[in-house]
Amino acid sequence: MLEYKDCPTPEPKPGEALIRLQAAALNRMDVMVRNGWPGLKLELPHINGADGAGEVAALGEGTSGFDIGERVVINPNLGCGHCEFCLAGRDNLCLDWHLLGETVRGTYAQYVAVPARQLHRLPKDFDLHQAAAAALVYQTAWHSLMVRGNLQKHETLLIVGAGGGVNTASVQIAKHIGARVVIVGSDSKKLELARSIGAEILIDRSKEADWSKSVFLATDKRGVDVVVDNVGTTFMQSLRALRKGGRLLTVGNSGGPRFEIDNRYLFAKHLSIIGSTMSSITDFHEVMDLIVAGKLKPILDGTFPLKDAAVAQERLWNYENFGKITLDIPE
Repeated sequence: MLEYKDCPTPEPKPGEALIRLQAAALNRMDVMVRNGWPGLKLELPHINGADGAGEVAALGEGTSGFDIGERVVINPNLGCGHCEFCLAGRDNLCLDWHLLGETVRGTYAQYVAVPARQLHRLPKDFDLHQAAAAALVYQTAWHSLMVRGNLQKHETLLIVGAGGGVNTASVQIAKHIGARVVIVGSDSKKLELARSIGAEILIDRSKEADWSKSVFLATDKRGVDVVVDNVGTTFMQSLRALRKGGRLLTVGNSGGPRFEIDNRYLFAKHLSIIGSTMSSITDFHEVMDLIVAGKLKPILDGTFPLKDAAVAQERLWNYENFGKITLDIPE
């Protein structure tokens, strides 16, 4: 159950900053946390929300690098800062990893305290809703496509699903580097919106059940170089759509965590299935610099007041959105 209620303002610890939030953004993870899963342990009352942007309101003891009143966006990927992966700059593989709003209290609130290393400074006139909408999905898409998937200029990228935050971010990143984008979706309106942000080939799976064949024909019987498939249960079609030596990238499993694949496609076509989660702090700053420069622009579906977060989550969970839904946080 999601309730709108008063909670104490957190106190920033040494090395932390207290952020006065003005905008938050939704992710499907928010509803998954509400639904719960075996082994999930939360400090109650739990606060949803990974994405947030606002102003620095206070600094914990010994915290430096930011001034009170500076506008910032939060990196919700929380590494411990001292394990072997964090020290190697791979904090998304941290041995004590947390995601803001998942295992720790998040951004559906007026205030949140986070380590100052998680902050990215924003210009005074930058839209905080744009910043909040970008934080999780753009770093996730960037790390998956550019670091793990090594997507190259002139390659062809297939994205399964037209409207989600990671998928719309993936379209823009692919176009930014000069790749061609194919979208498979089931909503004609969302497919046309995907075209408006750069997708070149649109395939409506509600009309073409064997969409892997349609992809094959649309690419002159070559197949695609890379697939972004965060559904999971669609893996076999994705594998069939890949050319020899192609890569399937996944950052989630919205269709379910367990499904069967035919291993013959993997070894016969020299295919790779590559998993990815979030990004390093370095990747986060790199992609947020592109956002601030206007080279990538988050797609906003709509904004709800914080008190209507449950209504906003229903829209997200029912796949009614195209792009990110944000929350406006009152003073």
